[in-house]
Amino acid sequence: MEMKMIGNKISEARKKLNKSQAELAQQLFISPQAVGKWERGESIPDLITFNRLAKVFGVDLNYFSEDFASAGETKQTESPGSPGLTDAHDLVSFSGSNLPDSDFSEIIAHKRKFKGSALRGSNFSKADLTGSSFIASDLREANFDGANLKDCVFAAVDLADASFNGTSLTGTEFSRSGLMGTRFIGANLTGTKLGKTDLRTTLFENCVFEGVDFKYSDLSGVCFDDQVFTGVKFNNTALHETSFKGATLRNVSFRAQYALTNKYYRVLKTICFNGAAMDKLTYAALKGVGVDLSGVRII
Repeated sequence: MEMKMIGNKISEARKKLNKSQAELAQQLFISPQAVGKWERGESIPDLITFNRLAKVFGVDLNYFSEDFASAGETKQTESPGSPGLTDAHDLVSFSGSNLPDSDFSEIIAHKRKFKGSALRGSNFSKADLTGSSFIASDLREANFDGANLKDCVFAAVDLADASFNGTSLTGTEFSRSGLMGTRFIGANLTGTKLGKTDLRTTLFENCVFEGVDFKYSDLSGVCFDDQVFTGVKFNNTALHETSFKGATLRNVSFRAQYALTNKYYRVLKTICFNGAAMDKLTYAALKGVGVDLSGVRII
């Protein structure tokens, strides 16, 4: 990490705003000596203070990377293909951090790694965390509303009571995680994988389900009423008393890994499809295993 480079950027941005080290320190609720150490390259801010600095200077976190051209520029978005905050230019290590109730709202930080981090109650609303990974971390009650989580990974994390309202989760993967009481309202789940995950108390409302894979997850009792499913896979999924009332299903798969057993037949028969609409192939596959589709409309 180029501490001297980051110190120079802090110094340049501070001077451009005509602020003294003491004035900047006062805004950040820290000591002037700490600002002096940053600017001399003797230390760097912590994660929360980087976020506060970006707001004071009117820049995004990319400003502090080596590839950012000049100081004092207003907030910018990365151009396609630019390195931005890639692994080669990490500002801070998120892994192993103890940062409950932290404010990460609206930050731009691609390909971050949160491994073994304590982030309960943290606010990631409207943040752009494209390509980031959350592994073995505590994310209970975290707020991801309106965030861009494209191509992210959530593995062995606790997301109990977390919120993903209006969140973009295109290509994101959840595996072996706890989503008790987690809320997905108006979320884009295109290409999302939710594997080997307990989703029995997860709330899904008005979501985009396109190319979603629920392989080996438990969806028992989950309500998917009135939602649209296109190219979705419920293969080897626990679906006891799951509800698809009024839902639309196109090219949806309900396969078992091996030969259908009597137990799997019985589980499929507990699914409610009253008032649903489905394409001919989906209809035929379910009808062939004895599912009651008397209230279903073929499209």
